[in-house]
Amino acid sequence: MRDVGSLLKQWRGTRRLSQLALAAEAAVSVRHLSFVETGRANPSRAMVLKLAEVLDVPLRERNTLLLSAGFSPEYTESALDAPSLAAVREALETILVQQEPYPALVMDRSWDIRHVNAAARRFFAFIQGEQPEQPPGPPNVLRRLFHPDGVRQHVTNWLEVTEALVRRARREAIGGVLDERAQGILDEVLDYPGVPSHLRVMDATAPILPIVPIRYERDGRRFDYFSTVTTLGTPQDVTLQELRIECFFPMNDETRERARGLAEAAGTDRAAVL
Repeated sequence: MRDVGSLLKQWRGTRRLSQLALAAEAAVSVRHLSFVETGRANPSRAMVLKLAEVLDVPLRERNTLLLSAGFSPEYTESALDAPSLAAVREALETILVQQEPYPALVMDRSWDIRHVNAAARRFFAFIQGEQPEQPPGPPNVLRRLFHPDGVRQHVTNWLEVTEALVRRARREAIGGVLDERAQGILDEVLDYPGVPSHLRVMDATAPILPIVPIRYERDGRRFDYFSTVTTLGTPQDVTLQELRIECFFPMNDETRERARGLAEAAGTDRAAVL
């Protein structure tokens, strides 16, 4: 494990702060901060937490900083089905249900899909149809979009969407959420057959459009969506901080009507079974 000083220096560089600026905001001397970064001084637990707060370090990495300094972790990482997170699960379920009849999903920072609403199940079942193959591994947003056996063949503006998604993934890394598994999955999907080579060398800092729609089409039926991504406010648990709620909204009346049509068909099917 790397020493805490080099990790703090890395985060300071990521946040583009000078030693003077960080020391001033954290109310420590520049000399002491310099000694900590070079390993000449050992920071206290309180100082590690203060510097991590000023640097806006994610909770998982704050625990890593504490361990590197010889202290126990501060933040728990609860299973999403833990009793202590019951209220959060209820809130997530409320958001997913309220998004009906449009798709919504909950994913973690590795892009694994943790929960979806009924609309997402209906929609992706329709898009993929009787297709027997599925992308490898657990359900994952990146794999689902990039893999030849995912939804790729039904996204009519696939290149535009994947360019935006790659930039988004790399911008999150630039912002400091350094997740080795997410990076591994991104490297994996960029090596899938048919993925353009220029996606591997895209400039993640280049300007992008405010909204990039994703346009699906199957059997002459077209759905045009854009999405919003929401996080939980002021989380004090690693699991909760890393959750992302992605909600899809229709771009036009045609998509609204077809989403309602899928919901009505599913309701009729359920009634027939019951």
